[in-house]
Amino acid sequence: MTPLADLLAARIRANGPITLADYMTECLLHPVYGYYTTQEPFGTAGDFTTAPEISQMFGELVGLCLAQTWLDQGAPAPFTMAEFGPGRGSLMADALRATRSVPGFHAAMRLTLIEASPRLRAIQAATLAGYSPVWLNALQDLPNLPLYLVANEFFDALPIRQFQRAGRFWRERLVGLAAKGLIFGLGPILPVPALTHRLNDTTEGQIVELCPQASAIMAEIGTRLAETGAALIIDYGDWHSMGDTFQALHDHAPVDPLATPGAADLTAHVDFEALAQAAAPAAQAYTTQGAFLTALGIQQRAARLAQNMSGAALQSHQAATHRLTSPMEMGSLFKVLAVHPARYPSPPGSA
Repeated sequence: MTPLADLLAARIRANGPITLADYMTECLLHPVYGYYTTQEPFGTAGDFTTAPEISQMFGELVGLCLAQTWLDQGAPAPFTMAEFGPGRGSLMADALRATRSVPGFHAAMRLTLIEASPRLRAIQAATLAGYSPVWLNALQDLPNLPLYLVANEFFDALPIRQFQRAGRFWRERLVGLAAKGLIFGLGPILPVPALTHRLNDTTEGQIVELCPQASAIMAEIGTRLAETGAALIIDYGDWHSMGDTFQALHDHAPVDPLATPGAADLTAHVDFEALAQAAAPAAQAYTTQGAFLTALGIQQRAARLAQNMSGAALQSHQAATHRLTSPMEMGSLFKVLAVHPARYPSPPGSA
């Protein structure tokens, strides 16, 4: 057990079972015992490795994609270059290095990072020294400027709610308490208006996940991108939510998500269909990460970098390229949703 587990147990004893969304929020963001408060999640020393940590090429191509989109939309100035959940700042550092030669791009850019963790803000400040980023807590705090946004492995960490079908109604999956610790249970049978349409494609006992926070964020993004700008949402998931995808990772391996609250990373697969619907009337394009990176020229960039490599460094570089693009690795599991104004073409590589 962990200190956070004791706090959650006391809360459940006093007030009853909590939703999965409440559990995720406490585990990830508790100001004293939360995962992002106390742990180092990123890289080989952490619990998982994100694409920007695998290879510089990922951030470079994302940056060039957004820069070309900016040019295609008439190079509005000034504009906001933003990232949700920037981690250690690796993606943005690579993106900015790759776009230094784009005429006017950096001069017009107002670099903004959406990050709530003081610890991660300090790491990002060191990584991005010289670029003078501004940190904000939420999308709503962004200035009213054309927005070019990337969110890589951000939406998978937003709190979800799970509902199990019961006839024509639903039972919410909750976190309760037993003699041996925290357990999953089911709430009462209730109608869930947001899931009425899912009665058409589910059967008794099947689980459907909702992420209300994600839908609210995407609605705001869609509104901001009505006239100009673009957003690249890159994450693991599928077009249509189905089944239990809630999971925990510790030291790069799956663990029981209820065993050590606050000590493991908690995520769920992203429902890209729900994100796209929430972003309307902005236009969207949807593809796999492998297809996106390939269309942007990752193989050519990889070959160029490989010219100065040999031995173990070359093998690591080749493995990284394979991991990012192969259908057997991240290439198919991770998807890219590009959101953009309907009057402009979709960002390069996204269609």
